[in-house]
Amino acid sequence: MDAPLQLLDDSEQQFVLDVARKTIIEYVTNGQTPDFASANTKFSQKRGAFVTLHEKSGALRGCIGYVEPIKPLLQTITDMAIACATRDPRFEPVTPDEFPNLDLEVSVLTPLEQIRDIGKIQVGKHGLMIRKGYYSGLLLPQVAAEFGWDRAQFLRETSRKAGLPGDAWKESDAKLYIFSAQVFGGSLL
Repeated sequence: MDAPLQLLDDSEQQFVLDVARKTIIEYVTNGQTPDFASANTKFSQKRGAFVTLHEKSGALRGCIGYVEPIKPLLQTITDMAIACATRDPRFEPVTPDEFPNLDLEVSVLTPLEQIRDIGKIQVGKHGLMIRKGYYSGLLLPQVAAEFGWDRAQFLRETSRKAGLPGDAWKESDAKLYIFSAQVFGGSLL
């Protein structure tokens, strides 16, 4: 079995979680975005990342991210923490009274790898993205594992997430991408 992906060590993960926590709490409470700085070059590298909030019951409360390495990791975490808490179109913005009932999760991504052979998809290790015309959809690696999906179900659900039929991934103009993620988290408070 492969070793878990280790993009960030324990102290770096803790720093990222602290940045996301403080950003969500400060922005939701006061409308302010705190400033963070670090001499660690890992945080200035452009990298895709997602910030997710779950209720303690496990229900999704918000999840937004960049799959592409658009901004430096520290800026991505700050931006996505705010977006996750306040701009996920599936949910109303988080309120301060919800803080004690929320868990925070961060997924730091590897670059996308386009694939043609679906046999390369390892459920639980890889996230999946489909692009077809103007449509695109993405599911993080932990989603398939959490729902107990096999590869075929993962492909169908990713196609549906893009607003496409479940078998759209089979079409010649559909592009499939895999990626891995280092996933870590804890309580929001």
